[in-house]
Amino acid sequence: MSGTYEVTVRGRLSAALASEFEQLQLVATPRAPETVLHGWLEDQSALHGLLRRIEALGLDLVEVRQVMVDQSASGDGAAR
Repeated sequence: MSGTYEVTVRGRLSAALASEFEQLQLVATPRAPETVLHGWLEDQSALHGLLRRIEALGLDLVEVRQVMVDQSASGDGAAR
C-alpha cells in the first residue's frame, strides 16, 4: 500500500545514520529526543525494507503511522 509514512525512532540521528535514510525527509521532533522519518513509500515491501534497515542499524522504533494526504490543498496529491 503506497503512501506517506511517519516512522519515529528514539534519539537524534547522527549525520552518518541520517544518510542511511536519504530518500526521506528527516524531522527532529521537539518532544523527548526522537527523530521522525517522513516520506513517501511505494508499497508495503518498501515499508518492510525501511523497518528492517532501522532494526539492522540498532535503532529503537517508537511508532509507525500512515499520514493522510490532503489532495484538495494542492490539487496534485502532495502531502501537507
